[in-house]
Amino acid sequence: MTRDDILDAAAQVFRLKGFHGASMNDIANAVNLQKASLYHHVSSKQEILLELLDRALVLLTERISDISTQTLPPDRKLRLMIREYLQILAENMDLAAVLLFEHRALERRQHARHVPNRDKFEALWREVIAEGVRQKIFQCDDPALAARALLGIMNWTNTWYRPDGGLTIEQIADQYSNLLLNGLLKQ
Repeated sequence: MTRDDILDAAAQVFRLKGFHGASMNDIANAVNLQKASLYHHVSSKQEILLELLDRALVLLTERISDISTQTLPPDRKLRLMIREYLQILAENMDLAAVLLFEHRALERRQHARHVPNRDKFEALWREVIAEGVRQKIFQCDDPALAARALLGIMNWTNTWYRPDGGLTIEQIADQYSNLLLNGLLKQ
C-alpha cells in the first residue's frame, strides 16, 4: 500500500461522499486497511485534502503553463489551454471533483496555504487573455473576470460530463473555445 494508493482512494471517497461525509474509516476500507494502519501513512483528513488539492494544482499548472508560455497567438494558446484543461478534468474526475468542490472544507491555515497555488493557476489564464488584449486580438474590459468566467464554465463541466455521453471532451472544448472567442451574436 503506497501513499499514492491512499490518496487516489481518498479522492474517490471524497468525490462520492463529499469531504464532510467521508470518514477516515471509509478511506481505510477503500484501500483494505485498518483505520489504525491508515494513520501510519497520513495524520488526518485535512492532510489528505490539502495534498490532493496540491496534487491537482501542480498537475494543472505544469500542463497549462507549458501551453501558456509557447510562442503562439493568444487565441491559439487559449484554445489549446481549454482543450488541455478539460482533458485533465476528464482523465482525473475524482481529483478534479476534490479540487473544484471540496476546497471549502480546508481549515483556515491550510486554506491560506492553498490559495496562492490556486491564484498562480488562475494567473496563467488571466495573462493569456491580457496578452490577447494587448495584441488587439481580444476585446475584453477585465481579463481577470474573463478568466474566472471561463474557468467557471469549464469547472461546471465536471458535474455533467460523461465519457460515454453525446460529445467527446475535445468537442466540448472546441465548442467552449468558439463560444468564448466568437460569442453568441451572429456576425
